[in-house]
Amino acid sequence: MKLVVIIPTLGRRDVADRLLAHLENQHRPPDEVIVSAPDESHAGSYVPSRYRRRDVFGANGLCAQRNRAMAAAGGFDILTFFDDDFLPADDYLASVVEAFEQNPGFAVLMGDVLRDGAHDAGLSFEEGCAILAAAASSPPRRHPPVDEPGAYGCNMSIRAALIGDLRFDERLPLYGWQEDIDFTSQLRRRGRVVRIATLIGVHLGLKGGRVSGVRFGYSQIINPIYLVRKGTMPALFAADLICRNVVSNVVRSIRPEPYVDRRGRLKGNLLGARHLMGGRIEPEYILQL
Repeated sequence: MKLVVIIPTLGRRDVADRLLAHLENQHRPPDEVIVSAPDESHAGSYVPSRYRRRDVFGANGLCAQRNRAMAAAGGFDILTFFDDDFLPADDYLASVVEAFEQNPGFAVLMGDVLRDGAHDAGLSFEEGCAILAAAASSPPRRHPPVDEPGAYGCNMSIRAALIGDLRFDERLPLYGWQEDIDFTSQLRRRGRVVRIATLIGVHLGLKGGRVSGVRFGYSQIINPIYLVRKGTMPALFAADLICRNVVSNVVRSIRPEPYVDRRGRLKGNLLGARHLMGGRIEPEYILQL
């Protein structure tokens, strides 16, 4: 099976370069890597030796960048999406190919994230590599695949033949947020969406290149409601997601972490709630904030 890795990036060229170099260590290297960025200044300059690299440029925004790369990725059997700050274990891509070859009913795969820096202050590249090295020296993780409502976008692989005309929803602008659930939940009609324990990696959760707290807080309210109305997110899932985020922002805004704009997020939550009560469900409104 031919596999392409797609890496959207914005404002983190050094981070993208380190990931591209890290991918040289894959036991089964990708056939191609497509870096999707607004322009050359964001894409980095690393020149790989074990796989082909191609850059595509255009409007920024996670969904738009992923769609642009998908349009360029003809002739592949597997599309693997990595965030630019996700570090896969060295056997990750070999395990992806093996899983798809042995399980024709699988539509989407995602791995186990050993540590997710998005939930705290984030990790350095060296810390991420150390976590992967420790995992490599441990006994193999043997658990049956777990069916999921959707995949976590920092690392997800899709059987290309099942995508058809499905694309990421560009009404979810900039960082997107929940665009991964929206896209992959629709693929459940065509096959299983599963998490596999032998696919492991580390999400560094770097803070550079993120949207503002107010914009993100607005998306925390409006995006799930938009997806419920679209039919790609269960209402209970959305309600739990919204409640957990709002409660976290309220409680932690008293003594916010230095790496999270809790008060900005809470302000965005309140604005989103006001729009929701007025019947205004427009994820793209964050472009005006």
